[in-house]
Amino acid sequence: MTTAAHRYDAVVARYFEAWNAEGSQARAKAVADIWTADGSYTDPLADAAGHEAISTMIGAVREQFPGFEFRLTGAVDGHHDTARFSWELVNAAGGTPSGGGSAPVAGSDVITLTTDSRIRAVYGFLDRVPAGA
Repeated sequence: MTTAAHRYDAVVARYFEAWNAEGSQARAKAVADIWTADGSYTDPLADAAGHEAISTMIGAVREQFPGFEFRLTGAVDGHHDTARFSWELVNAAGGTPSGGGSAPVAGSDVITLTTDSRIRAVYGFLDRVPAGA
């Protein structure tokens, strides 16, 4: 694995730590550790900037899907200060969610990074979203 590839993998692992953190304090710390103070997250359903707004947005998603966690699907791809990867929301108990085995939410994210490997911006694309979301 190249040093650049390891950089992207490490950042994405920390990104998922923020999304999967249990409790508001752990989530706030994880968000502050990986995002810049003025960092942002944007997808078709959310637009948040700054640690507090990002942490609140992640908390709202976790409340909507209790018992689920975000997991990487496939490899992380990146160049320069940009990486992309796909993910899905799955039952944290180890199996796939009920309902045919597909995750209720899945998508791909593109992230831009600072030179010290913190997230400056996330651009999310949702491939699968439950009705009414």
